[in-house]
Parts: sequence; structure tokens; C-alpha cells
Amino acid sequence: MPGHADLDVIEARPATVALVRDLVHETTGLYFPDDRTSNLVERLSPLVLERSFPSLLDYYYLLRYDTAAAAEEWGRVFDALAVPETYFWREIDQVHAVVQAIVPALAAALDGAPLRIWSAPCASGEEPLTIAMALDQAGWFDRLPIEIYASDASPAAVARAKEGRYRERAFRSLPGALRERYFHRDGETWTPDCRLSSRITSWSVVNLIESQHVARYACAHVIFCRNVFIYFTESGIRSVVACFGEHMPSPGYLCVGASESLLRITTATYFVLGTDQHGFFLGTANGNGTMPFPHVTLNEVPIGGPRSRPRSMTGS
Repeated sequence: MPGHADLDVIEARPATVALVRDLVHETTGLYFPDDRTSNLVERLSPLVLERSFPSLLDYYYLLRYDTAAAAEEWGRVFDALAVPETYFWREIDQVHAVVQAIVPALAAALDGAPLRIWSAPCASGEEPLTIAMALDQAGWFDRLPIEIYASDASPAAVARAKEGRYRERAFRSLPGALRERYFHRDGETWTPDCRLSSRITSWSVVNLIESQHVARYACAHVIFCRNVFIYFTESGIRSVVACFGEHMPSPGYLCVGASESLLRITTATYFVLGTDQHGFFLGTANGNGTMPFPHVTLNEVPIGGPRSRPRSMTGS
């Protein structure tokens, strides 16, 4: 990894930084405001040096115009820009709300058909494995077929998720009894028991900005898309959510992070399960762009929504 002295030799003029910032936003959805562009340059500079480029502008030309090289290079950009902060049992109350209130209603409506859940971004795998643990604790895997799809835009993150090796920090919120039940210790790391890891249907690299990739997974009945929209602009959020709304079945549920809101963002129609200072809300994003958020308890979640043609995760 280059040191700070190495990074200083890269020419990064303000106009070039603006070009790169806009290209990154266009391609990844991630936006770096003016007061954070130095962070963007710092994260990308090692990639510039590895290419032996003297300036950030050369790297911009590669990403923008070198189609053959850019296809792989954007994966490295996603790796460099990824925020690795995640852990088991994060924002677990929302997961419990899904397991205790949403899943029973969906199970009744599906009448034996698979329940599809998509975790995006999944980072290094803690969130989809948390969902699987919560479903297993409630006995749902014995009652209906469940498919859990996990994806991230960072190839390195997906590789770590597939490897499934977690250090102590990842378990800081998980009850000790659950770690003992679902994980095996291997030196300084823990690995998920095969009964848990097998609950994940697939691990995939998916860029939320690429609608043709998103469409395959957005047919899930429940989408966990948490703690990523805080890095997007309003237009980026609107684009991703519109793609979700186009492909989600009815009823469909989108779970966002505790610090995120879709108010005034979308004109799609489906349920959004989130949290605010009062607890949980279940809202319907409707056609006129407003989004009423009635607060509900776990046994008061309304079910319903527009009719739409269900789609298969395999694209059939």
C-alpha cells in the first residue's frame, strides 16, 4: 500500500477531481460532496499508482474510455470505496419485525411458494447470516421454502462473505449463545456452521445502479437495503428505488436503515419498513409521491398493495 508521501506525487487538479467525482457518482451511485473529495482522491490514489499513472486524469481516461480495462477496474474502485462497517445482529429489531410480522403474512399468501429475501449490500456477509439466524430461531425454515440472496458491489467483500471468516469485532452485538450455536472457532476467527451458511442461496456481485442486474434480484418479497442510501444523492436513491418498485411482487417490503428515509423520494407503490425516533413505521409509497408512515406494533402490520406479475430470481 502506498504511503502518504507516494500519494502526494499524483497530480489531482480540482477540475480533474470533479470529473472523477461525477463519474464515480454516475457509475456507482456513491457521491462525494466538496468537503469529502480529498477522501475520494486518497482512496483512489493507490489504484492510480499501481497503474503507474502520473495523474488522476490518466485514471479517469481509463475508467471512462478504456472499455476493456474498465470492466475489471470498476470492481477495484468498488473495493477501494467500500465502507466495511458491519456486524452480526445490527439493527436487529427491524429483522425481528420482519420475522415476526411480515414473514407470517407472506407465508400465508405464498401458499407453499418460496419466500425470497435479498440483502443488498451484504458487505462481508453479516447481514444475510443474521437474517438466516433469526429465521431459524423462529423455525421458519421448517415451515416454508426460503431463498436468501446476498450481493454487494465490491468483489472483495463478496469474496470475504463466501470465505466466511469473522473476527471478534463482528460479534459485538450477537448473543454469545447464538455464536456458540451457529459458529465454529478456528484460531482467531469464527466460521459459520454449514447448516447456517447453506441457508444463503447465492452470493453475487451486483451494482445497484445497474438496473439490468438489479432486476434479477428485485423480485424478492423482502429487500434489505440498509445503510447505503446515506451515501447516495436523492436522484441516485430515486433511480434504485424505482427499479425495486418495478420488479418487486405484491406485497413487497423494502427495509431501509435507521438513519435513512424515502420520504419524497419515490413514486413507486410498495411497503417500506423502517425506524425513526418513535420506533417502527410501515409506510406505503404511492403514486403522488407522498408517503404516510403509520407506526405499528409487530402484530398490527397491514398487508396489501398493488397487483404485479411475480418474477423469478433466475430471470424466467
